[in-house]
Amino acid sequence: MLVGRSVARPRLHPDARPGQLVRPTVSVVIPVRDDAGHLRACLQALAGQTVAPDEVVVVDNASRDDSAEVARLAGARVVHEPVVGIPAAAAAGYDAARHEVIARLDADCVPPADWIERLGDVLAARPDVDAVTGAARFLDGPRALRGIAAVAYLGAYFASVTLALGHPPLFGSNFALRRDAWLRVRDEVHREGTHLHDDIDLSVHLGPRHRIVVDPRLRMGISMRPLTRPSTLPLRMTRGMASLTVHWPQELPWLRWWRTGQRIRDDRQARRLAAGGTIRSAPTGSLPVSSPEAARRRGPAR
Repeated sequence: MLVGRSVARPRLHPDARPGQLVRPTVSVVIPVRDDAGHLRACLQALAGQTVAPDEVVVVDNASRDDSAEVARLAGARVVHEPVVGIPAAAAAGYDAARHEVIARLDADCVPPADWIERLGDVLAARPDVDAVTGAARFLDGPRALRGIAAVAYLGAYFASVTLALGHPPLFGSNFALRRDAWLRVRDEVHREGTHLHDDIDLSVHLGPRHRIVVDPRLRMGISMRPLTRPSTLPLRMTRGMASLTVHWPQELPWLRWWRTGQRIRDDRQARRLAAGGTIRSAPTGSLPVSSPEAARRRGPAR
């Protein structure tokens, strides 16, 4: 099941049959900094996919170990990004990607064998979707806690950030984005610094103009390292909040929900028109004081 602005399933074009779907070509992007051991396992998992990616781009973010050499030996294309930070490294990888879809995971991730196949099927069946993100399970840490910790960690992330954005966010360890959507927002995202979460920042700039859906069957194995130190969670929460507030006042939550509502209304009208129905004009009059247009007149966020 896919979860986007509303619950939906992958659906085919009315004229299409499953055998006629053509999967998009896929570039996998992996930012890495001093994580050669985990990267090796990640690349081995990508080599065993039921549908092979068309390329793997490893972004060496000023590593001091042999991460770049591990990537080359595995057949990946290595891109060097000297500006330290995941935002800079991830953006460099997306810029370097050559294919129709950019699939993102982290160096300490281990994708299941059908990861590329699943994300390709979703985007082939849903031309209205610009990005798909998924769930995760912990591969390490106390075995008895892995399941409940993953549910709590990701559940809190998706619930809180969805409330702030007005639509589901991307989860940086497990998502796929159409390259043309990236090209439309690449000049807007924050590329420097380590004080922001790149996946939240990218989600802010994608939506509500671009449709993001969550597919629980698009799964990923991730490390519990972010939860192992007491200081890590407060830091991640601080970065998450900063990733949102840096876009205020233009992207305050109620403004984004207002835009999402407008997008849903426009989508319904377009479907009605395509089906030969009639469209009622929206009521005329001034926009609410907290409208996006009013926010834009206040100038860019600082």
